Amino acid sequence: MDVVLQVCDQCVFTPLLYPSWWPEDDIWRQFLTLNVVLTLGGTLVYLIPATFSYSFVYDKRLLKHPQVLHRQVQKEIFYTLKSIPFMALFTSVLFLLEIRGCSLLYNKISDSKYGWWTVFASVIAFIMFTDCLIYWIHRGLHHKLVYKHIHKPHHKWKIPTPFASHAFHPLDGFLQSVPYHIYVFLFPMNKYVYLVLYIAVNVWTVSIHDGNYQVPNILKSVVNGSAHHMDHHVFYNYNYGQYLTLWDRLGGSFRNPSSYEGNGPLEEVLKTKDT
Repeated sequence: MDVVLQVCDQCVFTPLLYPSWWPEDDIWRQFLTLNVVLTLGGTLVYLIPATFSYSFVYDKRLLKHPQVLHRQVQKEIFYTLKSIPFMALFTSVLFLLEIRGCSLLYNKISDSKYGWWTVFASVIAFIMFTDCLIYWIHRGLHHKLVYKHIHKPHHKWKIPTPFASHAFHPLDGFLQSVPYHIYVFLFPMNKYVYLVLYIAVNVWTVSIHDGNYQVPNILKSVVNGSAHHMDHHVFYNYNYGQYLTLWDRLGGSFRNPSSYEGNGPLEEVLKTKDT
């Protein structure tokens, strides 16, 4: 994130907005800039892939399902845009720690002991580490003492569209992103790889809300895709995973997607239409 911050300072903030006497490395300036960058960037990383997915991937026949709310897409977008500035505020604290040198992020591939092998290994480790933690955080958010206060708003969308992907209570969205930040405080990672992965996981979050269940057969039992996550919204306490089905299987919360068995939400719509 320090790379993004530096570019924004050089191109926008230093010449156009901030007074010349305010140093670029001042902690309060960095915190303020991070809030602006994360709010605007988060909005774009949400709207661009969600709009693309809704326009070209999402099966709009699902909008005819009886559990879809009136003007649901508009409500999903409005709720998300209200939440993003607050999620950015929480996230800015962690990114600030990274920028101030508290993490194990490094600049060049040559800075790592094993070069590109370290990069490949760190990507796999990042996915496995965050998948595990997000599973348990997500499952914890379903606890009866927590659910109604934090996570319930996301389950308002029983039949979600891609625009529901980031429609969280701000604290909910932040908590489920914490594993991405924890990783770089515990394990070394190239900062550019980390930035790409951070954007990629946001795109993945959109994809598991896109209503497209086309997954190669060989991966259906492994990848926690849109079909799995649809059942999470419909049946509430199954398929908490983010990328893989591993932790749902180990935790006893795995449910084979109803769409794979021919009785998912889209099949309900089609049956209603036929009758």
